[in-house]
Amino acid sequence: MSVQKFISKQLKKAGFEIKRFPTIDQRRRYALWQHFGVNKIIDVGASIGQYALLCRRLGFKGKIISFEPLSASFAELQKNKASDTLWLIHNFALGDEATKTTINVAQNAFSSSLLEMLPAHVHSAPESQYVSQETITIKTLDSIFGTIYEPNDKIFLKIDTQGYERNVLIGAAKSLENIVGLQLEMSLMPLYADEMLFDEMLHFVQTLGFKLFSLENGFYDKKTGQLLQVDGVFFK
Repeated sequence: MSVQKFISKQLKKAGFEIKRFPTIDQRRRYALWQHFGVNKIIDVGASIGQYALLCRRLGFKGKIISFEPLSASFAELQKNKASDTLWLIHNFALGDEATKTTINVAQNAFSSSLLEMLPAHVHSAPESQYVSQETITIKTLDSIFGTIYEPNDKIFLKIDTQGYERNVLIGAAKSLENIVGLQLEMSLMPLYADEMLFDEMLHFVQTLGFKLFSLENGFYDKKTGQLLQVDGVFFK
């Protein structure tokens, strides 16, 4: 057992729990939510619920709607949701059409994608390589937005879909009229086949009426230090 795990175990016995302190990026994001009055978050590509749990740690008390298509990740998402009645979860993906298709499942789960992974990604993170496939359901945000949106909502849409972000936005064309902010994972170099890279995605999102307010560091090559992905936070 590592020293960190041992200390954590002893503190839990004493009634304490160690939690990672929010980063400057995360605190800035929360400040933006407050400034724009965000009261509802749509979490696309939820994995096991890391993003929503962070939202709660940051102090967000509004409703969160999470979408995760992988069965194993969704099972963990259900556990992490626990008794949070303002956190709703759905076991399907969002994209640009309603269909059933096959997703590539990564060894680390959260690198799973509907797109082909490129060698640069595997080289930078060997644990991200695909190990299996799974059939999933895809819907568009536009087709279900009526069940999410309520008058006076200030909705923030987070999309972390491993290169499939553009497809989610295309399927949300009408919904975006009632969304005040976005958070998108954007690649600085090709990591998935046919994904939209940073410069093009920045222009695309700007044409949708959103302005870049913040950049957050993301995935990087641990061998070289090269930053490979960032999260862009946009508001109208």
